[in-house]
Amino acid sequence: MRVVYKKCAGLDVHKKTVVVCVRTNEKQETRTFRTVTSELRSMAAWLMSFGVEAIVMESTGVYWKPVWNVLEEIEAEWELLLVNAKHVKQVPGRKTDVKDAEWLAELLRHGLLNRSRIPERAQRELRDMTRYRRSLVRNRTQEVQRLQKILEGANIKLDSVLSDVTGVSSMAMIKALISGETDPIKLASLAHKNVKATPEELAQALEGVVGTGHRLVLNVLLEHIEHLDSQIRRMDSEIARQMDSLGPFPPAGGNGRHGNPEETCAFDPETGEVLSESVESNAVSWSRAVELLDSIPGINTRAAQDLLAEIGLDMSPFPTSGHLTSWAKVSPGNNESAGKRRSGRTGQGNKWLRTALIEAGWGAVRKKDSYLKALYGRLSGRRGSKRAIMAVARSILEAIYFMLKRNEHYRDLGAQHYDELRRDRVTRQAVRRLERLGYDVQLQDLAAAS
Repeated sequence: MRVVYKKCAGLDVHKKTVVVCVRTNEKQETRTFRTVTSELRSMAAWLMSFGVEAIVMESTGVYWKPVWNVLEEIEAEWELLLVNAKHVKQVPGRKTDVKDAEWLAELLRHGLLNRSRIPERAQRELRDMTRYRRSLVRNRTQEVQRLQKILEGANIKLDSVLSDVTGVSSMAMIKALISGETDPIKLASLAHKNVKATPEELAQALEGVVGTGHRLVLNVLLEHIEHLDSQIRRMDSEIARQMDSLGPFPPAGGNGRHGNPEETCAFDPETGEVLSESVESNAVSWSRAVELLDSIPGINTRAAQDLLAEIGLDMSPFPTSGHLTSWAKVSPGNNESAGKRRSGRTGQGNKWLRTALIEAGWGAVRKKDSYLKALYGRLSGRRGSKRAIMAVARSILEAIYFMLKRNEHYRDLGAQHYDELRRDRVTRQAVRRLERLGYDVQLQDLAAAS
């Protein structure tokens, strides 16, 4: 086989050690290093002594990150590759750390590895922050559910009459319960004037048997929820500050790719019809990108920040929107053999990105007279709600791709988009259905008549 890299290295990374195999035209040498920073720097110096051109490692949880950070900061001309462990099958019966490193080096030497996309360090730090914020939000949701469970166990039916048990009125009532107030009428009087429930309904819901243990648990839960709220607000402000500090893309001077007018020409992906003339592409800042994504139904500022932290602003690694959706694993899989179409499962991709897209999809299908709602209604009846919402998530990601490349806001195609694409077919079906019911149908074009 053709040799792509004359001097390369394969790394088998573990929590405490990393096994390194260097392959050159003359020899092969293997060493084991510890994963503390000083040892990793010694490993980098050892690799530089061979003049290594490329280094590959598997994505083993979070253990690859310390190794990558050290190798990335070294001023060397080597190429770093991170590969999916599922794509690198070891030869059966030869499973050792040394053999793993040798096998990686051998595959890299002949260019048989598909690299994973690793963003720059600033985006990786931003991604860690947005992911931790999602964890905080998830923890808060779990604490609210525990709060509802304790109230239910104390015969307090507050969530039956109020939409949010952590709202202003609910929190005032719960704090009064914790302080020892048991009169339902006095508790109901704490409700805000805009609460839809009547005082009688509130009094009935607040009549319970709250014991000392209930008050203790409720107090701890409220303190924890308030603490989580403060931490989430802190993360919100820090994420916004971090995004403002990052530079725009493309950077000053451009990279040649995004300045091509042919790539910035807007067109309908369904029909190929040109929707607007080509325009000069401008640099997109992170704050500008958040504003663009916020114009998509179902996406707010926080969701936009989560999505951008995962995919970044640079769309040049993806030649088309299909490449982006395939990388995110929100498009149907390709599995065909002997002329038969097999499972079209999307596969396992970035769970943080997929979750954010699906949440945005569920929010988008609630908007009336919109393209995404029409897409969901068109597919959910015959394919099921889960597959339909995955299609909506894919459509949202495709829209994000073109919005970031063109620096444009979201443009809704409208609820009648699919009917307009199949105008003659929809007309024939409607006429035949009326004729079967016994009507004589005569069509007149209102636009032509006017």
